[in-house]
Amino acid sequence: MNKFIPLSQPSITQLETEYVMDTLNSGWVSSLGKYINLFEERFADYCGTNYALATSSGTAALHLALASYNIKAGDEVIIPDLTFIATANAVTYTGANIVLVDIEQDTLCIDPAKIEQAITEKTKAIIPVHLYGHPANMIEINKLAQNYNILVLEDAAEAHGAKVKWQKTGSLGDCGIFSFYGNKIMTCGEGGMITTNDEEFYQRAKYLRDHAMNSSKRYWHDEVGYNYRMTNMQAALGLAQLERIDELINKKIEIFELYKKFLLGIPGVKLNFTADWASNVYWLICLEIEGYTEKERNHLMDALKLKGIETRPYFYPISDMPMYKRNKMNTPVTHEAYQRGINLPSYFELKDDDIAYICESLQPLIEVHQFLLGSADILSE
Repeated sequence: MNKFIPLSQPSITQLETEYVMDTLNSGWVSSLGKYINLFEERFADYCGTNYALATSSGTAALHLALASYNIKAGDEVIIPDLTFIATANAVTYTGANIVLVDIEQDTLCIDPAKIEQAITEKTKAIIPVHLYGHPANMIEINKLAQNYNILVLEDAAEAHGAKVKWQKTGSLGDCGIFSFYGNKIMTCGEGGMITTNDEEFYQRAKYLRDHAMNSSKRYWHDEVGYNYRMTNMQAALGLAQLERIDELINKKIEIFELYKKFLLGIPGVKLNFTADWASNVYWLICLEIEGYTEKERNHLMDALKLKGIETRPYFYPISDMPMYKRNKMNTPVTHEAYQRGINLPSYFELKDDDIAYICESLQPLIEVHQFLLGSADILSE
């Protein structure tokens, strides 16, 4: 029986346990308590923004931000075709339409050159997604946004601590959105955060987060709001994780460097790319194998599963989902990357020997494919 190596699991230490137990002992377990304010203040400091607002999930943070900017039916919001479904769904919750744009081949993030082609008079916002730990090209995206007077909402759910030049994600657009789901670089179990320098937007989002309750007339509600609050327990866990964020990111970088050492010499193999203007936090290890079809990719994942190695495919293109097929656009880079891309284990307790085992298991499988691919090329000549 092979050992089991999971794709992801959180790193929980005594510090997290102490903070969470403090909330239990205090009785402040819901959406009031000292840890919520502390977590928001220190997360804003970490990102380099004036404000941070904790939410019940990353998806809630996305929807709340869009609602606070009054994105509504008839508006258009540009997003990448390769992202987790929450990016598209949050826009749809507002009644607005998503406009899907292709990605860059190297960064896997939205292609700024394709964004401009998709802008219309109905475009109100762009949501660049910092995919798998690499930031989108915010320098070019912000230039476009300024030229066309469009909002930029960073989806930084997978890129806590990543940077463009010297500036951290979450501080690069009109607002930033983070997720603290259990598989993220830092976790609250579940939860999210909005970051911004815009006080008016922050106050609006804070108001809508709590059922749009009137601040001077308790239990009076002037409009429809949401229950998107974070609990004190979640915030306690998040604060402890935030105090360890540099340790957690450094571990991700170490894991990537070992994969790079073992795999980059194999022909046809591509791992996470990092642009010269970016700092990558390697949320998940990305492996693409040249020439793979989706079927061949799935066979590779099945073979690794038999060896006790958990993997997962890249996200399905949003434009392939039944409810979003009407938004179909030509996104060849997204579809090529999807069919050949998989994510390898990268959790914090992953040992050097585990990475060596994963790579030793991968190498012959990849080499057989490359041999068959080469043989097919010879026969076709």
